[in-house]
Amino acid sequence: MLSDNVAQNIVGIFLVLNSILFVYFKWKYQYWKRKNLPYLKPKIPYGNLTSPIQREEHLGLAMQKIYNEMKKKNWKHGGVYFLVSPTYFVVDLDYVKNVLTKDFHHFVDRGMYYNEKDDPLSAHLFTFGGQKWRNLRMKLTPTFTSGKMKMMFQTVVDCLNGLLKKIRLDSEKKNPIDIKEVLGCFGTEIIGSCAFGLELKIFDQEDSPFREYGKRIFNTTKLRALRRALCTSFPEFARALGVKMVPRDIANFFMKVVKDTVEYREKNNYIRKDFMQLLIDLKNNVPEDAGYTHDGKTLTMEEIAAQCFVFFLAGYETSSTTMTFALYELSKNQDLQQRLRDEIESVLAKHDGKVTYQSIQDMKYMNQVIEETLRKYPPLPFLTRKCISDYNIPDENITIEKDTTVIIPILGIHHDEEYYPDPEKFDPDRFTEENKKLRHHYAYIPFGEGPRICIGMRFGLMQTKVGLTALLRKYNFTVNEKTKEPLAMQVHSFVLAAEGEVWLNAHKL
Repeated sequence: MLSDNVAQNIVGIFLVLNSILFVYFKWKYQYWKRKNLPYLKPKIPYGNLTSPIQREEHLGLAMQKIYNEMKKKNWKHGGVYFLVSPTYFVVDLDYVKNVLTKDFHHFVDRGMYYNEKDDPLSAHLFTFGGQKWRNLRMKLTPTFTSGKMKMMFQTVVDCLNGLLKKIRLDSEKKNPIDIKEVLGCFGTEIIGSCAFGLELKIFDQEDSPFREYGKRIFNTTKLRALRRALCTSFPEFARALGVKMVPRDIANFFMKVVKDTVEYREKNNYIRKDFMQLLIDLKNNVPEDAGYTHDGKTLTMEEIAAQCFVFFLAGYETSSTTMTFALYELSKNQDLQQRLRDEIESVLAKHDGKVTYQSIQDMKYMNQVIEETLRKYPPLPFLTRKCISDYNIPDENITIEKDTTVIIPILGIHHDEEYYPDPEKFDPDRFTEENKKLRHHYAYIPFGEGPRICIGMRFGLMQTKVGLTALLRKYNFTVNEKTKEPLAMQVHSFVLAAEGEVWLNAHKL
């Protein structure tokens, strides 16, 4: 009888807790109704998403589906729920403009998790918000001017040797090429050289630690997906627990590389024209550049390491992904590939056959190909913002409260038939100057827009143009049968990446 009573008590407690939890969810899921904002009906306990562990599609594709559903209902915006967190979802491009630019002072923060104390590499320009972001952005902005890009251009070109050697060997042996892996190595060499001042020679090392750690950062496990969901939904709780987004061994590796490089350069008075040198200069002195105001403080070693880390992540992964998808689409469309190759030969002929900073700027069709690639496959398929003060939506009797997360669905916008008829077709002519003028400016935002537009945009585009130019002037690419078509996106990848990778054949011209 005693054991029966205990069992009944446990069952009773469970039912009471379950009822309380159910009522809590139901109350939370009435938030947008109380706000009088149209919303998509959520399901307990994940809201409008699925379990972060059992997810069956890339999060960007889930955001695209939400966008399409709201667009069909003719909504300009709507409410969704991520777990129990009410999230403001923007559809109308004028509202997108308001969030990213016009009313930016309400949406300065990305709402990204970082932990300066326990996880210093997570505290960088991409995750910072508020005054911390403003100060750091102003210090780093002069680093990414066109003048600085010209300064680092030759360093990027010097990294072509390993790439071309690898493609030549595979072409001669008629081996199928895992193009994302090859371009990932190329991108790692570039960032290793420009951000860390190291000649990595990735193509000569099968077990390069830079390449291995780079892969591991983006290979999201179910545990890391769960940790990310915790940090996103309950950042203060996660920070109190000391939760780290960067695994300890990866953090230790990058921190040591940066410290050793800085100490070597300062001890030997070694100066190199790269990103690392610009950060070292900011560590020792912060000049007051005209038009850039900040707190005047120099960078710490941890801050240098964090910026190098995010530069490594953003620089090699996004550019290699963009080049991969561009070569895939050009392989599927041989006429477009030849058109781009003809332009490359024509432009380089005017520059003594050399790949120079000016020559790649003169390639107009190259720009169109890259822009169309970024439209169809934006590396970051959606943007997040956090409302930092109550925001009254223009012409609406609705207030977005402080601390509300905001979603800008880039992939949904880029595949909207209203702006891009037959959106699955790869058509670089969408981006002629004439056609771009016919579209809303915010219909194309692969780098974001407004004050928080990607600071490394120029560098990423430069790297991509150099890689494509060098490859296409020497080789014709076709799709190998190992490529799984139609392409499916990796479920847990941070950026859009093809499942099973993209395999190409390279034919020497």
